[in-house]
Amino acid sequence: MAFLDWVQPATQPVLTGPRILLRAPRSSDYEAWQNLRGRSRAFLTPWEPNWTDDELGRTSYRLRLRRYRLDARQRTGYTYFVFDREGSVLMGGLTLGRIQRGVAQTGTLGYWMGQSFAGQGVMSQAVNVVSSFAFDVLRLHRLEAACLPRNAASIRLLEKSGFTREGYLRQYLKIAGVWEDHLLYSLLAEDRAPGRAPPSAT
Repeated sequence: MAFLDWVQPATQPVLTGPRILLRAPRSSDYEAWQNLRGRSRAFLTPWEPNWTDDELGRTSYRLRLRRYRLDARQRTGYTYFVFDREGSVLMGGLTLGRIQRGVAQTGTLGYWMGQSFAGQGVMSQAVNVVSSFAFDVLRLHRLEAACLPRNAASIRLLEKSGFTREGYLRQYLKIAGVWEDHLLYSLLAEDRAPGRAPPSAT
């Protein structure tokens, strides 16, 4: 375990589902993250902001970790890496970010999946686990997610997870260097099936 992993206090719980484990990224995850993102570059770049020249570099990764930890300490966002149930194979990532309290009580979901793990139901399970964390532990009222109208896989994922399409956001995010329109989806606390068990958190 890297030194920074040892000295950094836990700022968010580990979450588990039937086949997955979600935990905060660590310094020691760098090589697995770099390899997975590098192998999946052509698969990911159509759906993400332009990659920087140092996108997969160690310095860039350290800056990401610093931002993730600050967000968690301030309770404005929680970034998770998605692993197999044993926590040994990195498969993707998911962020519950832009958390607003007060009269809003909302958060926004963003996610990415390694190409070799796409289409296996992994991210669907991760979205459900993090949604339960957001509603049952953080006591948020509303989650939002946006996706490109041509991203059929993301649309299926959100609708399968109970999200409802609410609107059309013009030139919402700059994706692959172009300002792109997005579909807006939402999930409310009361939308979920009654009796759903909360996530296992440690």
